[in-house]
Amino acid sequence: MAFIFPRTIRNSSRPLWLCRRCISTSPKFSYPATHGSSAITPARTRFAPSPTGYLHLGSLRTALFNYLLAKRTGGKFLLRIEDTDKKRTVEGAEEGIFDTLRWAGLHWDEGPLVGGEFGPYRQSERTELHKKHVDVLLEQGHAYRCYCTPQRLEALALTRKHSGQSTDYDRHCLNSPPTTSVTEPHVVRLKTPDQYPPYHDLVYGTITTGDRSHDHSIGTFEDPILLKSDGMPTYHLANVVDDHFMNITHVVRATEWMPSTPKHVHLYNCFGWTPPNFVHVGLLQDTQGRKLSKRTGDVFVSEFREKGYLPEALNNFVALMGWSHAGESDVLDMQTLVEQFSIDGLTRGNTKVDFGKLDFLQERYVRNRVMEGSGDKEILDAVEFHVRKEFGEKYSPYSQKLQLFSLD
Repeated sequence: MAFIFPRTIRNSSRPLWLCRRCISTSPKFSYPATHGSSAITPARTRFAPSPTGYLHLGSLRTALFNYLLAKRTGGKFLLRIEDTDKKRTVEGAEEGIFDTLRWAGLHWDEGPLVGGEFGPYRQSERTELHKKHVDVLLEQGHAYRCYCTPQRLEALALTRKHSGQSTDYDRHCLNSPPTTSVTEPHVVRLKTPDQYPPYHDLVYGTITTGDRSHDHSIGTFEDPILLKSDGMPTYHLANVVDDHFMNITHVVRATEWMPSTPKHVHLYNCFGWTPPNFVHVGLLQDTQGRKLSKRTGDVFVSEFREKGYLPEALNNFVALMGWSHAGESDVLDMQTLVEQFSIDGLTRGNTKVDFGKLDFLQERYVRNRVMEGSGDKEILDAVEFHVRKEFGEKYSPYSQKLQLFSLD
């Protein structure tokens, strides 16, 4: 049987993980004219899931891209659990995240269970740091306390909706008198600028959000909440503070987070910090162009694992969604993915998922395992399990397993 082995990418005159148009604009790095693997500046990336349920394919792809960038550059891949929203936290979800990442071979260099010098790695354990930096924003006038009750906010939104206006906040509490007690229930809001600063994305280029002065002129202000009434930070605050203090150099995430990025860049500017490099990748869609969801098929990694798909097949599958490589074959094991990964290969726009490609890759990796003599029993046991599940106990004899699994 002939096997196709992808060729390794040739040396080039620039880091493989940074595109040509961005070399001159990145504030954090310098690049030699020529390089080997040792000359690439190491990247510090992170995967930061919330323990609210099972990991889906999009999350696996995000984790994989962050992992590949870190490993390609000789950097570090961090795992951070964003567990500040206790109402949405699901019991056992954190352990499920650990188990799924380990099954996929995405072992984190720093994070829960393994430690690291920039911990703790659960956001709920970093709240004092978050509150300290809220105080900085308050002192500098970049944030303010809001004492509005839920009833007032609901009435405001309803009134504005009926009049065809934005339901954003009206800054009723912007100039609350100093006599207002900080012990009263309140949140802390970010005072947004008339215009957010532009930022550079390594895939989509320079992003500008336009002038927001018209909205401000009619008394509507986005002013997102940074600190909730229970003292816990929101995503916007915790994300920025933790990425800064964990020395994250690249934030690789889905384009659904692009609307939040201007707020984050503004927060970095308020603190006087240099933002990380932003890398946004398109969403995963079904064949009809709809966002991939449970209604349109399997989306959770656990479902593919239960069906017997191999981790190397699933990794290979999601890596090809929104990324193009320089190899001659789409069959790319983890080592080859690391060798060939580059930000320059990430594509703009969403990706339609073709599960036929997953079955093709599964067949290749199963054949490889069997021909190499590794994992034979594991694969045969998986076949027996699914045959029994589909057809009943009469197909369980071991000899029939071998016939069903014949590779002739």
